[in-house]
Amino acid sequence: MTDHSLPIGNERITTGSWIEVRSPYNDTLLARVPSCSSEDVNRAVAIAKSVLAQGPLPAWQRAEILDRAATALSNRIEEFAQIVAAEAAKPLKTARVEAQRAVSTFQFAAVAARSLAGEMVPMDASAAGAGKLAFTLRVPIGIVGAISPFNFPLNLVVHKLAPAIAAGCPVVLKPASQTPVSAIKLVEMLIDECGLPAGHINVVTGGGATVGNAIVEHPDIAMLTFTGSPEVGWDIRAKAARKKVGLELGNNAPLIIEPSGDWESAAAKVAVAGFSHAGQSCISTQRVFVHASLVDRFTEALVDKVKNLAVGDPMDPSTDVSALINKGERDRVHEWIQEAEAQGATIACGGSIGVDGVLPPTVLSNVAHDMKVCALEVFGPVVGIASYTDFDEALRLANDTRYGLQAAVYTEKLVDAMKAARTLDFGGVLINEVPTFRADQQPYGGLRDSGNTREGPKYAVEEMTEARLIILNA
Repeated sequence: MTDHSLPIGNERITTGSWIEVRSPYNDTLLARVPSCSSEDVNRAVAIAKSVLAQGPLPAWQRAEILDRAATALSNRIEEFAQIVAAEAAKPLKTARVEAQRAVSTFQFAAVAARSLAGEMVPMDASAAGAGKLAFTLRVPIGIVGAISPFNFPLNLVVHKLAPAIAAGCPVVLKPASQTPVSAIKLVEMLIDECGLPAGHINVVTGGGATVGNAIVEHPDIAMLTFTGSPEVGWDIRAKAARKKVGLELGNNAPLIIEPSGDWESAAAKVAVAGFSHAGQSCISTQRVFVHASLVDRFTEALVDKVKNLAVGDPMDPSTDVSALINKGERDRVHEWIQEAEAQGATIACGGSIGVDGVLPPTVLSNVAHDMKVCALEVFGPVVGIASYTDFDEALRLANDTRYGLQAAVYTEKLVDAMKAARTLDFGGVLINEVPTFRADQQPYGGLRDSGNTREGPKYAVEEMTEARLIILNA
């Protein structure tokens, strides 16, 4: 067990009170981090404000810091993967993938820093502008308050910090209280190894009611970037009406499998995409609509693959699925499964909590659209299968949701692929791929209760900068 201090300015601070970080798998005490107050947030913001007043580092310097970060992290993949696996109960093989993705996120942010530029404005397109030269500069929006989730405690932190560095914005970061260690170690790496000046990123740990609200309500923070539940996200938006607020929220990702689609490939991918990190991903494949002519074969193939997934200790390199973030979430998901069964769904596999306390991967067949496991975001290791006969009806059911992050269709018919692309009302529509796919450079974000912004370094940098118009009277 290790006690961690927090990088705030050029100091590493503790507060005299602690938050325990425990393994979601076996409740082992892993670490303690400081429990901060609103005064600690004020201190962090004051330091960030002084950094902002000095002006941004040159773009080349920001890019080189990000390049060094990518190199440093690539040399420490295993170290960070071990931390993530322990604090998040993310299987080690999956945590290694997350750490490698974070390297890519730094690399794409470095590209964004080097290519950040405004544009020319054609002033002489009107008589009033004749004789004038105009262009825009992209300037930092100001201090960024970043609130990150537990489910990707490394890469989603990088998705907030790396674009902020590229944009020249100082940051006050609040990592999730369940999984703060990887974020603290990351910021220490940026400062100690990569040349990021102290004060550009300041870390505060604590609860949402104290530290979170202090960040949201602080008048000197210009932008908030939050990843988490819709309920918390929209509450933040309401409290911060004068700030720019970027939200990445929930989803109940649908997948439609047409008769012409490669359903065997789809089954193999869903066996991973529905259960990676115990389904605790906003784009975890959750609702699978399978054409009636295929549904029995698809269900059998999926169940056969899911039964072969290794369930247990996240630190075991062979484990595919481990524990949910806490027992309360495990019990909630289990109750939803039982409720769906009582309402007519069939448990094709899984469904009962194991002797080790882990809820195993669960496949439900014959699900109905109004069951919680379909209508809401499960955020657990559950995939529900429903059959359909009409493609238009499948599109309608996929769209009948409060969420709108990513959706997918398997089909070999171009006309159906294009109909899905035009009809599915989601931030991303994937063809012959599961909705769980994400490349870190893509514009990633959703509609409705899935959020209001786009991530991916290039797009996040645009969110974190403003266009300043410059006019020269030539």
